[in-house]
Amino acid sequence: MWPHSRALDSRDRVRGAAVATTVDPSIFKAYDIRGIVDRTLTEAAARAIGAAFGAEARARGVAEVAVGRDGRLSGPRLAAALIEGIRASGTAVADIGMAATPMVYFAGFHLGSRSGIAITGSHNPPEYNGMKLTLAGDPVYGEGLQRLRSRIEAGELAPAAAPGALRAVDVADAYVARIVGDVKLARTMKIAIDCGNGVAGAIAPRLFRALGCEVIELFCEVDGRFPNHHPDPAHPENLQDLMRALATTDAELGLAFDGDGDRLGVVTKGGHVIYPDRQLMLFARGVLAERPGAEIIFDVKCSRHLAAQIRAAGGRPTMWRTGHSLIKAKLKETGAPLAGEMSGHMFFNDRWYGFDDALYAGARLLELLSRERDPSAALDALPDAVSTPELHVKTAEGENFTLVERLKSEATFDGARDVITIDGVRVEYADGFGLARPSNTTPVVVLRFEADTPQALARIQADFRRALLAVKPDAKLPF
Repeated sequence: MWPHSRALDSRDRVRGAAVATTVDPSIFKAYDIRGIVDRTLTEAAARAIGAAFGAEARARGVAEVAVGRDGRLSGPRLAAALIEGIRASGTAVADIGMAATPMVYFAGFHLGSRSGIAITGSHNPPEYNGMKLTLAGDPVYGEGLQRLRSRIEAGELAPAAAPGALRAVDVADAYVARIVGDVKLARTMKIAIDCGNGVAGAIAPRLFRALGCEVIELFCEVDGRFPNHHPDPAHPENLQDLMRALATTDAELGLAFDGDGDRLGVVTKGGHVIYPDRQLMLFARGVLAERPGAEIIFDVKCSRHLAAQIRAAGGRPTMWRTGHSLIKAKLKETGAPLAGEMSGHMFFNDRWYGFDDALYAGARLLELLSRERDPSAALDALPDAVSTPELHVKTAEGENFTLVERLKSEATFDGARDVITIDGVRVEYADGFGLARPSNTTPVVVLRFEADTPQALARIQADFRRALLAVKPDAKLPF
């Protein structure tokens, strides 16, 4: 018998290996699989994806795949269909049940296959669900997802004579023990945590208490209807309850988690949101103190102050493309100890496994801040700038890519010091930057602006307004 596992009875056996031969192509996004349950993402589609993934796993010599799901109401039946498809290929499954996405990644390492599928809709509305996939330690995205789709459409699913084995495994104890064995707080801290009724609520209170914290819980009851607020800490309106808790209690700091526990939000005692690029400044200092000269990776949406902070701490900043799968792949390629992106994904390849894990990132944040007499003051002191949130220009399907390509080839920008085109168009000025990039998940152009002063911000936005209207005169600009 495997440790922390149980054998499943005959009711868990695969009930036939038949799978769909077509799936809605719209569910295969750039970084993961996502769709509306029973409309674009069906149980038949999940079964077919499982069969295709299982066939890929066998081709890569992977014997077992970990499967977990977030707290969405559709999770159990999609998980059952996915598992049935994987097993039909002859590949074994370790079912870890309801778990945060990073716990699925952890299970891959802990159980040895480095392969897993997290069934999650992340921060999307309740009617959505999806999958995040890892195979033999590599994120499956882009061409890898299209390869699964092609397998399904071509019927190249290689059903096995006998189904793969199935075992249920609880990795929660091992996950908490691994983090508590690694992260040491200098003193007890009192924190408030808001899980937005997402799956992080099933593990976060236990983890932070095990680290020695006093914990005030907000919406830690897992409820896939998300009755209190949307589980997305990237938007300040979802942090209002956490801010009130900090204002009315003696908690020192607030942590917020998205629906599947792989993105972190941070709020200070004074109610200030510490956005992920500023979090990354603090993380970089901590990592570089132990690993001077190391490379730190961040996405194109991050503050220009971040690169300066990394250099000041003795590191080498690398700007890269937005997207959790793209950042993970770059991290693996370079061996960098740390990466992060503006959306809140943090990737520690230092003392951890290199996957995005908001729970572990929260623990590492407290490790650093527990050395401070006033953690909120330390966070507030991080360099900041006048900036906008993400702004969106709606386009027709596919038009967002052609619009940005035209900006690359035709636009001129007054006073630009540099134009970076690794992911859209990021224009660096002496006193700020502007960014226009095509979203890989929805038909919009994503804009973001930052500057030293409100006047500089207005000037940079005017420069982008002129450039955007030159290539799309009918664009409805949100600034």
